[in-house]
Amino acid sequence: MTALVEARGLGWRHASRVDPALENISLRLERGEKVLLTGRSGAGKSTLLAALAGLLGDEEDGDQTGTLTIDGTVGMVLQDPDSQVIASRVGDDVAFGCENLRIPREEIWPRVRRALDLVGLDLPLDHPTRHLSGGQKQRLALAGVIAMGADLILLDEPTANLDPVGQREVVEAVTAVAAETDATLFVVEHRPQLWVPLMDRFLHLDEDGLHESTAAGLPAPPVLPAARGVAPGTPPLVSARDLQTIWGPPRTLDLPQGASTVITGPNGAGKSTLALTLAGLLDPVGGELTYAEELRQGLRKSPHAWSSRQLAQRVGYVFQDPEHQFVARTVAEEMAVSGGPQERIDELLHRLRLTHLAEANPFTLSGGEKRRLSVATALVNAPALLVLDEPTFGQDPTTFVELVGMVRELTDRGVTVASITHDELYAHALGDHLVEVR
Repeated sequence: MTALVEARGLGWRHASRVDPALENISLRLERGEKVLLTGRSGAGKSTLLAALAGLLGDEEDGDQTGTLTIDGTVGMVLQDPDSQVIASRVGDDVAFGCENLRIPREEIWPRVRRALDLVGLDLPLDHPTRHLSGGQKQRLALAGVIAMGADLILLDEPTANLDPVGQREVVEAVTAVAAETDATLFVVEHRPQLWVPLMDRFLHLDEDGLHESTAAGLPAPPVLPAARGVAPGTPPLVSARDLQTIWGPPRTLDLPQGASTVITGPNGAGKSTLALTLAGLLDPVGGELTYAEELRQGLRKSPHAWSSRQLAQRVGYVFQDPEHQFVARTVAEEMAVSGGPQERIDELLHRLRLTHLAEANPFTLSGGEKRRLSVATALVNAPALLVLDEPTFGQDPTTFVELVGMVRELTDRGVTVASITHDELYAHALGDHLVEVR
């Protein structure tokens, strides 16, 4: 029987890189197989998925070696739930792929309804996609892939940015799809335990290539010391009283000085909007927002009226999507934009395992490397307040521990940190102060 996927000696080198992102990969996927792929951040997992999805680009984008044959259609579900929503209504979003494949109109809507049923989205076809939670958006993306009739479904860390409820929803939806269709599943995950019961095979990608593995050989969650709590009487660096943002109800909270605050809550509750407002990047709609003198450093006007330079000297912000803050052609230039000292830049690149990528285009990095670069750019000037939106997505156990350690070092030096996260291990290690957003 012909394999669904056959790759021999497959490799890819980005046009802006000297070294290949992927090299000498041999892979065979049979129809109906369910395969889990693990590997360190930057090993080439997302590049391999892009190759399977036909998204690597042409000769101007890079050089491909080896051969790749796929006997069927391919659909892909990405890390970021918001990046995949195309239409304003649920039905139109699921139908989009079918329309691009020129499937006859009379077939499309029965496919759409079946796909929504399979992933457990019991919603009207005209339900606004903007009202979906993160887990619902991932299931919507999966429904679109199913409606297309994809023979190969690629999932690139599909639960990375979801709360625990959303994670369970996505795994349950994928399990239902696997039971009802003959599609081949190929899942990339750094936290693979959720997926183990569903999988037939386990693969691991490292510098020596692609290897067969086992469930017993999967990376275990790292062990980290518990958060420290906040000493009684610690003053707040930022204080909000009945703060009204552009999304969500009024909220009252403090960010204690020199401590790590973890902000949790379900997808869609308004965590990112709150963090952007606390960091001075969005204007408050109402209520009070007060910054301590340690953050103001002599400035008297409202933080939202500070110049970009004044704000950057006092507050570092890491966006949920790293690409939203990249402005330069290379990693080295990206780090230099801040005007920070070269010694500090070199230290951060080394600590975050990015030195070998100094001349690479930031947009060609892996998801985990992009995240570490975005953190590094925020740390160059050692601001008094650092706000991180989902700082650990895309990280393998080693880089996860290193990032957590760097955040703890910052609080040891008196920096105030606030992090939005769904990662329970991150909250366990860095939740000195907890804020739950509903």
